[in-house]
Amino acid sequence: MGIGGMIPAGLSLPSAKIWCAAYIAVMSAAGFAAFGYDKWCAVRRRWRVPEKTLLLIALLGGSPGAYAGMKIFRHKTRHRKFSAGIPVILAVQCAVLLAVYLRVI
Repeated sequence: MGIGGMIPAGLSLPSAKIWCAAYIAVMSAAGFAAFGYDKWCAVRRRWRVPEKTLLLIALLGGSPGAYAGMKIFRHKTRHRKFSAGIPVILAVQCAVLLAVYLRVI
């Protein structure tokens, strides 16, 4: 393991940052798409994406897209679990990323 045991040996810091950014972008796209699809299903009274799945995607790094999807599609904005939970998840993830970037952790 490399820096602080967080970056595998042989993987340079710049490439680790690129992989991290790519992962967050993919998960954010998944979060955005999941909220959009769930809203589409809700309007058409079809099977919905489980709330646990929406929250899991956010927890796994998709919180920027989930938050954007919530606001753009006006979906799950009245549910406290989402209206408070997604921003908290996003804030924690941003703080962790910043700490890792600044090598505080």
